[in-house]
Amino acid sequence: RIEKLVYESLPRYYVTANVYVPTSGRPPFPAVLGTAGHSVTGKAAPMYQRVWISLAKRGILVLAYDPPGQGERYEYLDPELGRPRFGSTVEHTMAGIQCLLTGTNFARYEIWDGVRAVDYLLSRPDVDPKRLGVTGNSGGGTQTAYLQVLEPRLAVAVPSCYITSWEKLWLNPGPQDAEQNFAGFLKDGLDFADFLIAFAPKPVKMLTAIRDYFPIEGARATFAEAQRIYKILGAADRVDLFEYDDTHGWFKPRREATYRWMERWLNQRIEEGVEADFPTEHESNLNCTPTGQVATSFKGETVQSLNLALAERIYPQRAAARLRDAAALRSLVRARLSIPEVRDAPAVTKHGEIGREGYRIEKVALETEPGITVAALVFVPATGRRPLPAVIYVHSAGKATDAAPGGDIEALVRAGRLVIAPDLRGWGESGPARGIGGYSGIWQTAMRAVLVGKTLLGMQVYDLLSVFHYLTQRADVDARGIALLGKANGGVAALIAAALEPRVARVAAEESVLSYMDIVRARIHENTTELIVPGVLR
Repeated sequence: RIEKLVYESLPRYYVTANVYVPTSGRPPFPAVLGTAGHSVTGKAAPMYQRVWISLAKRGILVLAYDPPGQGERYEYLDPELGRPRFGSTVEHTMAGIQCLLTGTNFARYEIWDGVRAVDYLLSRPDVDPKRLGVTGNSGGGTQTAYLQVLEPRLAVAVPSCYITSWEKLWLNPGPQDAEQNFAGFLKDGLDFADFLIAFAPKPVKMLTAIRDYFPIEGARATFAEAQRIYKILGAADRVDLFEYDDTHGWFKPRREATYRWMERWLNQRIEEGVEADFPTEHESNLNCTPTGQVATSFKGETVQSLNLALAERIYPQRAAARLRDAAALRSLVRARLSIPEVRDAPAVTKHGEIGREGYRIEKVALETEPGITVAALVFVPATGRRPLPAVIYVHSAGKATDAAPGGDIEALVRAGRLVIAPDLRGWGESGPARGIGGYSGIWQTAMRAVLVGKTLLGMQVYDLLSVFHYLTQRADVDARGIALLGKANGGVAALIAAALEPRVARVAAEESVLSYMDIVRARIHENTTELIVPGVLR
């Protein structure tokens, strides 16, 4: 039978779940947490239902619940259309960016939902507390991996279509949505294998698809590393890898491998794991809320509102502790954004000129770091007393955005200023390759930086400071009269660069975010990816 359950994993933060209770056998039953992947219908996806039902038919109670942003827990509903504004990965990333700013992660809420689900299971007299497992596919495989590390009451785990290695995942397909990217994860020497090793010597089985976008080569390498540790612990039979030659998804071969593993370790039975043919329920029949959505049934908390409450608790403490010493503040900003000192002016290569009435445009490339090239346009007045005051014109839409005749840059040049417009890392000619798997190139670049303990914004500020150093070396520039003008996200880079470089004469930001609290407060925000600084509000 199927029970419908709503529980609060945090006050007024509602989780919708179905409990599949065996109708044969004698309780207490072993129990399994069923974690849903990125399906629109969450726990009720037919492919997932087949797992929950098949386990229950084998005498294993299942608690299957919706993650935030899926099933009955969409947090960005269109009130007029009555449906989600975004897909689940966009929902996770929308709130996930805000979580990173407070020094947390979207995964925190997914993990806690699972921990509280275990608490609920242990409150049931028909559940055996010593025989608890967890399984899920794709995003559910992600949650399974996290829970097997952080929930010690679990005895067995089966993550499907998630485990690989960062060496293989790094370039293709690259970082995924927000809950899969932890600040400093790779810098701290961690990898997928640690999800398995931390669970040792408890039984865990990796389910993989040979043609998955999570690279099979990485899965094999990770399994070999985990297998070595399990052997050292005398538990070689408790770690296993299942492969099938198909694509991403909890398809029948992996579902049947799940049944075999759970039967072996929860019921101490060896069976073939054949999945019977049976109908699944329509998603509406599994709804736990009157309206089919937590947001309209209970009007409770969301990840965004919970994270905002955290930010508002942090902010007064942060304001009270503001540093008055400029040198100490600069040191703190450098450390938080991982910005090294700019020691030397960058190497510069010229790539021609464009002549315009009253000024010329130099095309230059600055090597700000080994292998990092920043393309820039330098607008030089034909007349005027040298050395000239200068403006570094930083626009996140690219160096050519305001460079047309009659534009804002030309107005500055005609006022007697030398202007340089650079494409900082991530913008224009210095932008990343196209993203993979539906993720933008800028998102994946920013997440790669986060994973290795850096920030894309910090890299952009470093580029900007290198451009400043370049100008100080030009004979036609007055080094005491260099100003920064940032537009859109370029305004944030300009403000931070001015805070770090005391020789900046003046700074202005236009059409720019001026507070990270504004991002955290926003219900919906756009173009904030490159501004991510983990824990900036702490």
